[in-house]
Amino acid sequence: MLNPLWLRSFVEIHAQGGFTRAADRLGLTQAAVSQHVRQLEDRLGPLLLRRGRQQQLTPAGEALLAYARELQQADKRLEARLADGGTTQGEISVITPGSVGLLLYPRLLALQQAAPGLVIRHRFAPDPEVLEAVLQSRYELGITTVRPDDARVTASPFASEPLELVVPAGRRVTEWEDLRQLGFIDHPDGQAMAARLLSRRFAADYSPRALPVHGFTNQVALILEPVSRGLGFTVLPRYARQAFAHQHMIDVIDGDPPVVDTLWLIHRAEWPLSARAAHAAERLRHDLREV
Repeated sequence: MLNPLWLRSFVEIHAQGGFTRAADRLGLTQAAVSQHVRQLEDRLGPLLLRRGRQQQLTPAGEALLAYARELQQADKRLEARLADGGTTQGEISVITPGSVGLLLYPRLLALQQAAPGLVIRHRFAPDPEVLEAVLQSRYELGITTVRPDDARVTASPFASEPLELVVPAGRRVTEWEDLRQLGFIDHPDGQAMAARLLSRRFAADYSPRALPVHGFTNQVALILEPVSRGLGFTVLPRYARQAFAHQHMIDVIDGDPPVVDTLWLIHRAEWPLSARAAHAAERLRHDLREV
């Protein structure tokens, strides 16, 4: 690898148009700058054609200058990546489950609109993938529905999210038979969520196999589409329901007892959050309290 000090002298000779001005710029003697160029030429061959006070680069000199500039840019990129950048510069990377992600992503974009120096990177993923991505430092922030039992991450309560029974607009549900007639719109967590909520509200009648399934989708943003068209009911977290565009086409059937999950904000325990990530997390917490 070429000595960075030699390269710096060479770049300054080209920028300043001569050895004397380059030495002054660098705070070195002219003899030291000349020695740096000789060291480079011993390795790479002639780099400069000297005609009086004029300096002209040889083809090898042109190639070396381009290489040196690439290194300078790489240094700048490294410095930018390591610098915190405050709350208005740099990347905010967040990985979340689908339901809360639907609600958070537009709010993350609003942060970017207010501070265009931010870059938002968001991914939907189940809990195990969220934890793995944070542990491998692919994402700075993660949200899980279960508190991780891993000393390598810090977990703090982020929000509470109830499960909801959602039916087509105008449909009344007072007993188990009403749900059976509607039919169930299933999703990857549908059976487990339905079991948790419906077994509490219809304890005497609930049987997971007693409900006809009228549809299935693995896209959280689409689960309520068939419900809104009158094709069945579903059970899903509140934030997924609130993100649905056609609220007038669905109804939430309230009941007791509620089933409420705690969402956990996680990040690596070994180092503090960047200022921008900490600011974003606090803003998002505040926004969810207003929902």
